[in-house]
Amino acid sequence: MKRRRFVEIGSLIVPGLLAKGHVESKFLLSLFDDPMAISSPNLLGQNFRWGVASSAFQSEGAFQEDGKSISIWDTFSAIKGHVRDASNARVSADFYHRYRDDIKLAHNMNFNCFRFSLSWPRILPEGSGPVNQKGLDFYQRVIDECLELNMEPWVTLYHWDLPQKLEDKGGWTNRDIVSWFTDYVDKCTREYGDKVRNWIVLNEPMSFTGLGYFLGYHAPGRKGLRNFLPAAHHAALCQAEGGRVTRANVPHSYLGTTLSCAHIKPVNKKEINVKAASRMDALFNRFYIEPLLGLGYPTDVLGILKRIEKYFQPGDEEKLKFDFDYIGLQYYYRMISKFSLIPPLIFANEIPASERNVSTNTMGYEIFPKGLYKVLRKFSQYKGIKEIIVTESGVCLDDQITNDRIDDQERIDYYKESIAYTLKAQQKGIPVKGFFVWSLTDNFEWSEGFRPRFGLVYVDYTNLDRKIKDSGLWFRDFLQIDPNEKGR
Repeated sequence: MKRRRFVEIGSLIVPGLLAKGHVESKFLLSLFDDPMAISSPNLLGQNFRWGVASSAFQSEGAFQEDGKSISIWDTFSAIKGHVRDASNARVSADFYHRYRDDIKLAHNMNFNCFRFSLSWPRILPEGSGPVNQKGLDFYQRVIDECLELNMEPWVTLYHWDLPQKLEDKGGWTNRDIVSWFTDYVDKCTREYGDKVRNWIVLNEPMSFTGLGYFLGYHAPGRKGLRNFLPAAHHAALCQAEGGRVTRANVPHSYLGTTLSCAHIKPVNKKEINVKAASRMDALFNRFYIEPLLGLGYPTDVLGILKRIEKYFQPGDEEKLKFDFDYIGLQYYYRMISKFSLIPPLIFANEIPASERNVSTNTMGYEIFPKGLYKVLRKFSQYKGIKEIIVTESGVCLDDQITNDRIDDQERIDYYKESIAYTLKAQQKGIPVKGFFVWSLTDNFEWSEGFRPRFGLVYVDYTNLDRKIKDSGLWFRDFLQIDPNEKGR
């Protein structure tokens, strides 16, 4: 991978920071009388949330244990050709049996928040109806472990593992998903609301609808606009309806939803490419936030989306709206776009990072931390967003154990830059209130299998042994704070 040049200031590294006459350099250096003070996480505020994230399907394993039914991902990953390395998540990182040790690792790295998701088929094996008590009890233990260690539990209600029994009825394309989902949310928030304040309704709805119901690259593997549009609309409804149910059951909650986003830039200033970038932006960045804020779907630049109105029922315009406490943004890369006849629906395509001579991660996406600042600034311009949490950001690398350590300096550099840009966003008045690392441990990366390693903790998949990478040790040192401040 291509390396960037870095200049170190204290514990953080900012790209090109000391370049003579550099505007960003002047801005960041002007923030502090003592630039060495940037080594303190408290510069982002004593109440800033520092967390690590995980998801049920990617890390738990125990795929049919203690009453859990199979999910669409259990089905999808069992079919030859759906996962790049022909793997599955039946065991994965075995968080189901090792959750205490894993949460302690997060605690030992000095994070004050732990984000995890609930498995819908573990809690409601039939998709709706009777609960599975053993499933409920498992997450009670996870929550209690967090609280015992003075870490705030952050619960994601849906992170892509739809019960297969609901997919058999149409899944996200079936309007009944709204009632199925609100029933599930009602049961979960009633069960855990006395212990959990921080809630996330959906994880990246554009990802699970676009990749799962339009491109067929993710579960359940369905394709085409006729699947995508109803699935996308129903997910948008569930995002808001799930918020209403959670607010009613946990009135003092800190409640949000998380959206995937990308920094999208046209390849040049030609109008045809600028418009192509605008269409990609409408699909990848605007699609779910704007109806939530009462602005409707972004049909102004992407006319094809007008077809979604076919799936509206009376009152849907209002039902799409909800006033969340925060919006979670999940950033990994930027996209350079250009006009293209393929795909014909948006007439825009991405120029692959491999053709641009830039740093890339294991999955071939560009490593571009500055894009985090760009998307924070973009979303902060929506008047209806109160606060922003970076609910995921990270980089996958080909990590290896050498001389009993995992030297992942490029990941450390990524986080140093990302934190610097988060700080810059704050100083520009953007209300960003937390940063969650993806992920705590290496785990199953969906259709890419086990090769992409995002974790701060290395998992040896032959024996499931754990080892903290150098990036995890860096966070441990960076986040060292007075014990009395923990759990803030």
